[in-house]
Amino acid sequence: MKVALLAPVTWRTPPRAYGPWEQVVSLLAEGLVARGVQVTLFATLDSVTAADLDGVCPRPFGEDTSLDGRVWEALHIAHCLARSGEFDLVHNHLDWLPLAMGGFCRAPLLTTVHGFSSPRILPAYQRSGSAFVSISDADRAPGLSYLATVYHGIDLSQFPAGASQFPAGASQFPAGASRSPAGAGTGEELVAFGRIHTDKGTADAVEIARQAGRPLLICGPVHDEEYHATKVLPHVDGDRVRYLGNVGPADRAAILGGAAALLHPIGFDEPFGLSVVEAMACGTPVVAYRRGSMPEVVNEGETGFLAEDVDSAVIALSKALTLDRNHVRAVARARFSADRMVEDYVRVYQEVIGR
Repeated sequence: MKVALLAPVTWRTPPRAYGPWEQVVSLLAEGLVARGVQVTLFATLDSVTAADLDGVCPRPFGEDTSLDGRVWEALHIAHCLARSGEFDLVHNHLDWLPLAMGGFCRAPLLTTVHGFSSPRILPAYQRSGSAFVSISDADRAPGLSYLATVYHGIDLSQFPAGASQFPAGASQFPAGASRSPAGAGTGEELVAFGRIHTDKGTADAVEIARQAGRPLLICGPVHDEEYHATKVLPHVDGDRVRYLGNVGPADRAAILGGAAALLHPIGFDEPFGLSVVEAMACGTPVVAYRRGSMPEVVNEGETGFLAEDVDSAVIALSKALTLDRNHVRAVARARFSADRMVEDYVRVYQEVIGR
């Protein structure tokens, strides 16, 4: 089987820090290669992979503002489709634009829908000849036909049971971030992990932690400057609330695994939620708002609890803190390994090619 994986070029594959789509593509590429599948990864040319690497974008446009993302995405996709006749299948992880160019694809096209940024992009999906995979049942769009739901997997070896301390000196702290990580990961802190944006409910996490009387660590890139400046940063005091910036892979396990619980009070219907799975894989329970995929990802009463608002989240947190962390870890590892994800995709590939 010869497969082309079309990755985004916003970030490197795998990402240096933030980049959930690129992270999933990287794990899929490595897992397929380990199973003997011939994989060509179309990604930024600084990407790191055991697959054959091809592309035209020299580096991620998310890291280099001199690159116009619209231009480089179009060039990247066109380059992949020009080679598409060499493969048994092209697996698209780059949203709607490859679908608009799908008529130029000379192999079966499969698209993993990582989430819909807007209903306005749906015409590209509805008019394409692609087969579709959803990443949760909750994220399926009416009117689209899906072959399967494949939940994301993670590299379990990167997320051991609760880490005892934050790895000193591992993070790059931006302006406004706490510069004294000592004491993080002691087991008392709560953590909010993800984009600083109203979608992720960072301000709600601050209030939940305040009412619960626990310190909070905030990790993630700032995606809404005004929200960060007005709703989050005024509460960052370097003591009860600390902002550690955009945390990379070397730090994730220590922060997530060393926390008392992950707060995930999302303000939108999230398609999946990798940080939720990563926390649970370390044994850290989760308190999330009951939106989007959260009822599918969190085993309520086993790996965490779901809430409706700040007040109910505070109550849910008191219950989450009593959960057996070894059981939280075992359930998450059984459900969300990268190996399971790769096996699911191989079955989907065989179905698409068999058609």
